[in-house]
Amino acid sequence: MKKIRFDHCVIRVSNWGLSHSFYRDVLGAEVVPQGEGWAYRFGDTQLNCHGPGLDPKPVAKRPVQPGGSDICFEWPGTVEDAMGHLESHGIHIELGPVNRRAAKGKGRSIYFRDPDGSLLELISYADGGKAAPL
Repeated sequence: MKKIRFDHCVIRVSNWGLSHSFYRDVLGAEVVPQGEGWAYRFGDTQLNCHGPGLDPKPVAKRPVQPGGSDICFEWPGTVEDAMGHLESHGIHIELGPVNRRAAKGKGRSIYFRDPDGSLLELISYADGGKAAPL
């Protein structure tokens, strides 16, 4: 079987302007038009968005409501740098740093929320999660 890759997932948002500002300014996403709506692109992967004024077809059998997502992003530096970045944007860190295992192995993560309340995680592999055993 040929290797498949993850391309995108879908989140629901309740306010386009707040969402655009957050994902662009805090997480560095490129905000791109996607049909009648928008997507947040991170390199070669993206979050497609369902939001106000859209009636997308097809949708999941039980679509996630705004605030119902849990998404992890890889931070390119140390977790301390990630914490400083979020704090500089006035973002409350809900948990962390904590050691986690993820797609690339051991890392350290911090957790926070987007404007709708979805749980977001920044994981740093910079120190390999060496601060404490997993």
